[in-house]
Amino acid sequence: MKKRIAILGSTGSIGTQSLEVIGRFSDLFEVEVLTAYNNVQLLVQQAVLFKPNAVVIANEDNYSILSEALKNHPVKVYAGAAAMAQVVQMETIDIVLSAMVGYSGLMPTIEAIRAGKTIALANKETLVVAGEVLMRMARERNVMIIPVDSEHSAIFQCLVGEPDAIEKIYLTASGGPFRGKDRKFLENVTKKEALRHPNWVMGAKITIDSATMMNKGLEAIEARWLFDLRPQQINVVIHPQSVLHSMVQFTDGSMKAQMGLPDMKLPILYAFSYPDRIKTDFPRFNFNDYPNLSFESPDPDNFPNLFLAYHAMKTGGTMPCILNASNEIAVDAFLSDRIGFYGISAVIEKTMERISFMENPGLQDYQEADKEARSYATSLLPS
Repeated sequence: MKKRIAILGSTGSIGTQSLEVIGRFSDLFEVEVLTAYNNVQLLVQQAVLFKPNAVVIANEDNYSILSEALKNHPVKVYAGAAAMAQVVQMETIDIVLSAMVGYSGLMPTIEAIRAGKTIALANKETLVVAGEVLMRMARERNVMIIPVDSEHSAIFQCLVGEPDAIEKIYLTASGGPFRGKDRKFLENVTKKEALRHPNWVMGAKITIDSATMMNKGLEAIEARWLFDLRPQQINVVIHPQSVLHSMVQFTDGSMKAQMGLPDMKLPILYAFSYPDRIKTDFPRFNFNDYPNLSFESPDPDNFPNLFLAYHAMKTGGTMPCILNASNEIAVDAFLSDRIGFYGISAVIEKTMERISFMENPGLQDYQEADKEARSYATSLLPS
């Protein structure tokens, strides 16, 4: 029987690649729900091609456009954040791929867990913001969360069969477009330069996070909850070739690493097909093409965002939520040419210093912390 998949964020980078995977393996998977925030034209094209049961556009202003475009197709059309959270509860869904950008993915993912759906998680901010609450809910409902990020998928694959013998993990980072650059250079980098990632094709927000190293900090917090680790067990290592996707060191001193060409379709397919592996015709890794695999430590002076994320992780409570909210505001300001590259870390650090955190929060507390942090971070921006 085919697995029926809901894709939250189908018009983004992960969403479009997921549809490529489904199209290539249409005998195994089918699309049940597609959602997007604002890209109504691409959502229409996807709906016509994949014929889902339902589509949702988060921006309600685009509902009439979407409804009119699909009026001759047997597709239910909804709009708004509430519809996004409700549609994941449909009985016909087997897997919910959470690939929305940022904080917006939190509530739909929570509602999918409440409905008992298997989660393919590509929205790391969900665990950054409310990882403790979300993972507790998943355990209580016996819901499996399968990571889609290449690094967390690598750790997940390395742990199959022996999840209780972890000494530490190593999350690899490419170093982004500015690896090896000094502070003087970074003070003047442009948005165009920051969006030019050397190895991966991603959305604008995650590409900027990669350039600042915040993405790896968010991944460290995500790993803390996914794999039930202490902060000191989570290490980041720069690996420019992006071939070795992450590693686990076990209590006996041995290590496992997961390797492969940098292609997000591989961890997407693994999440959809788990516990099986599907034979593919994807390009294969050739050692002759990579005669040197190198590793180095992150630079704390020139890339402070990674270390702000570690501080938030160690502080706990609502501090990672505050970190994430202020980062989303700051990255958006950088993409809008309102602040410079180091303005991002300045906004985050000032917000973390100003907003008081709660040590043992509930879901409502996370929502309040997010709102307060966004408001204060916005107040720091030039008018």
